[in-house]
Amino acid sequence: MAESWVTALQTLNGWVWGVPTMALILGTGLYLTVGLRLLPLRRLGYGFAQLWRGRRALGEGEISPFAALMTALSATVGTGNIVGVATAVTIGGPGALFWMWCTALVGMATKYAEAVLAVRYREVDKAGQRVGGPMYYIRNGLGRRFAWLAFAFALFGTLAGFGIGNSVQANSVADALHGAFGVPEGLTGGVLAVLVGLVLIGGIRRIARAAEALVPAMGALYLVACAAVLADHWREIPGALALIVVGAFEPLAAQGGFAGATLAMTIQMGVARGIFSNEAGLGSAPIAHAAAATDSPVRQGTVAMLGTFIDTLVICTLTGFALIASGAWRLGREGAAVTAAAFAGSLPQGDAVVAVCLALFAFTTILGWSYYGERCAEYLFGLRAVPIFRVLWVAAAAVGAKLELDLAWLVADTLNALMAIPNLVALILLSPVVFALTREYFAGGGK
Repeated sequence: MAESWVTALQTLNGWVWGVPTMALILGTGLYLTVGLRLLPLRRLGYGFAQLWRGRRALGEGEISPFAALMTALSATVGTGNIVGVATAVTIGGPGALFWMWCTALVGMATKYAEAVLAVRYREVDKAGQRVGGPMYYIRNGLGRRFAWLAFAFALFGTLAGFGIGNSVQANSVADALHGAFGVPEGLTGGVLAVLVGLVLIGGIRRIARAAEALVPAMGALYLVACAAVLADHWREIPGALALIVVGAFEPLAAQGGFAGATLAMTIQMGVARGIFSNEAGLGSAPIAHAAAATDSPVRQGTVAMLGTFIDTLVICTLTGFALIASGAWRLGREGAAVTAAAFAGSLPQGDAVVAVCLALFAFTTILGWSYYGERCAEYLFGLRAVPIFRVLWVAAAAVGAKLELDLAWLVADTLNALMAIPNLVALILLSPVVFALTREYFAGGGK
């Protein structure tokens, strides 16, 4: 019976994450990029300037624009940057990294549009907090006749959070710490539950404070480690770049422990892992950006698009180069073990560094997704659901650390695709609003 359920879920997952969904995600991003006249690329410097300004409140909201981006990054900078990149490169070859870049370039426009709409259509709930996200811009932007679509997003978002944003992340923390330091999984689960609970009690403000402290620190640690690997293999960097570019358009034959890959597999792995890592189009990040204390939807949109740039074009790129330049991608290993092999060859206790980074990335993902799931649950059931949600969230972190979660990964992956579809439909239908707000803002000088 269990095997039939797994088979059915694998079939459903293959369908919802098939070519149509990936084409919808990339197509929406490309459409928005063209409609915005390459704004994410033209205004990248402007976005970083607004991020610097956004260290303090610029309008009405719960957290600063900077804290909103850190909260969003806490959820996106996670296992996808270590495990996802390694999976893409070891299965699809170095060329998969090129297609991750393409996904990120159009994904910046998607993330920009999501944040613009989230701030434009946000509401004040009964607790006096500004709340928003796809469920709100679907209902308030498209009208009540689309309320079912908003309901579907919130339902899938609530359920997906317990999988991809919680239990599987807790399992990643426990597995990393057990493998590197021998820490019992049960102990990790208990400590993790306590830490998560202490942060959740304070709501979005405490989550944001934790993200502001942890995200820059863990990002810097990981980037320094990647830089050390690349410095150790600097002669191989030009060759790695050539493999990425050539492998993006030509099938790569088997070599070392690499089994070879078709061009279709290279593209599929690059696009799928890119989406998994930066979440552009998924609809999760705008929930955090809706809480930003900002005076303009467009201003926050320029901050939000930096999330995709930092996650994929910086962190994932350095990971990919480290794996390729070091030759670790050809060792025949899987997942985090590939990154650990690359780091261990250049750093003392490099595998332990990967374990610590993986644990930190996964922990912050649990915090970020707790807010996403909480807002989705509030939309469905009202504020009375929030305390219940928090208890269940803490319990899921404790239990997830000890379970075998292959099935949970499969379910969560499917629910993520089901989240993306309502969001992408809304982005396309509401794109005229995004374009109009953008023109108006920059016509006024963008100040």
